[in-house]
Amino acid sequence: MPNTPLKLPAREGVNASTLVLPAGTWPGLLDFLCQHFDNVSRAQWQQRLLDGLVCDANGQALSAESPYRAHQTIQYYRAVPDEARIPFRHRILHQDARLIVVDKPHFLPVIPAGNYLQETLLVRLKRETGIETLSPIHRLDRETAGVMLFCIQPEQRHAYQSLFQRREVHKSYLAVALYRPELQWPQIRQSRIAESAHFMHMQETSGVINAITQLELLAHNAQHGLYQLQPSTGKKHQLRVHMNALGIPILNDTLYPQRTAQSDMPNYAHPLQLLAKRLAFTDPITGRALAFESQQQLSLQDLQ
Repeated sequence: MPNTPLKLPAREGVNASTLVLPAGTWPGLLDFLCQHFDNVSRAQWQQRLLDGLVCDANGQALSAESPYRAHQTIQYYRAVPDEARIPFRHRILHQDARLIVVDKPHFLPVIPAGNYLQETLLVRLKRETGIETLSPIHRLDRETAGVMLFCIQPEQRHAYQSLFQRREVHKSYLAVALYRPELQWPQIRQSRIAESAHFMHMQETSGVINAITQLELLAHNAQHGLYQLQPSTGKKHQLRVHMNALGIPILNDTLYPQRTAQSDMPNYAHPLQLLAKRLAFTDPITGRALAFESQQQLSLQDLQ
């Protein structure tokens, strides 16, 4: 049986990851790490081991000479060498004993993944507040800006997540997209959204409805419109898919109607024109009505 690991402290806002070594034979731990994480060079693993960033279940640092022991529990800190800085700041809108509410900028991922680690909203917040137990309550795309909720107390996270699952959170977004005079407003888009054959791409398909969005045109300049989008469900890329299905993809969308080169190389001068403007709900712990609004704006005038 693997040991229950001793929880290690966060380093620069990053918690240690845990791995139980599989059955097998490798000359040493270093050889396994190089094969298992083939996107990390041997020199990088050697440096991480030298820096004490790989430990056993008891928190003891392992070395490049450590033997490989099948079923051993190890802990390691992720690192992204030469991670690119994202030149946009978040803003804390509210903080209490249970919640931190943040105004997220465009282009900033919420959680570590791939080439993003220090430059993620979660790690930034942990470094800024010193609260290691922070965790996001809901999702927001890297390309999307706006209001984001984080839970401080792990035992309370489910209560807040359940609000989203039960559709008890009122969400309001703003978006800028093409203006089509033949479309009628307001309207409700109801469809089934599922993964397509293309990487990271969602699409409308036949079947039971699982995505509902209320859409309204707030203003237009004959070429572009400013829209209010109020989803009552939370499917991946729901707003982007629904706007694209109406023939008015959100301005600067690099995935819809089709993936572009900027999907992997963000163009900071042209952010996706989608903003999570407002969240409102009844706090499941205190029973208080809460509402939070982004201080960021989308404007048709900026396009002129």
